[in-house]
Amino acid sequence: MSEQATGSEHKATPEIRLWTPQGFRDDEWIHAETAEALAGNSRVILPLQAFLDLDPQERALNHERLGVILQPGEQLDAIAGLLDALSLVALAFPAYSDGRSYSKAELLRSRHGFTGRVRAVGDVLVDQLPHMLRVGFDEFEISNRVLLERLEKGEIGGLSVHSQPAATSGAAAAGTYSWRRRAVQ
Repeated sequence: MSEQATGSEHKATPEIRLWTPQGFRDDEWIHAETAEALAGNSRVILPLQAFLDLDPQERALNHERLGVILQPGEQLDAIAGLLDALSLVALAFPAYSDGRSYSKAELLRSRHGFTGRVRAVGDVLVDQLPHMLRVGFDEFEISNRVLLERLEKGEIGGLSVHSQPAATSGAAAAGTYSWRRRAVQ
């Protein structure tokens, strides 16, 4: 005997809230599929190809309200020479088990010196947040119920000590790690 699904069993799309280390805030950015969204005054996050297809002058004129989202399989090198035309880089986490965007965040900060916003989008979970902060993320689109509840209580979690350096603040100076990092003489 099979059971039929009822309307009450239908799961609603989870609410997505924007969180930064300063707390929850209203999201002034919209996700759009095409550059036509730039016709208004909105801050727009475009897919990689739509961003690359923009005229260079249009990218320069819209710098303050232009962002791009990179999927895990898309190469950071595609935007490396265009970072000055971006205020935000969103890195996708379509599944919690896909960690390629961690590396991209760290490279954006350390290798490319990107000072704009780096946003985590997608499957952001409780245990990931402290690690994401350490590699350079500073904004998070959160839909995970457990993480939302913890952040509302001010609980970020994570470990208070680390055995490796980090790309962002919070990392101690060279020579202060537990594994005694020393300068080469």
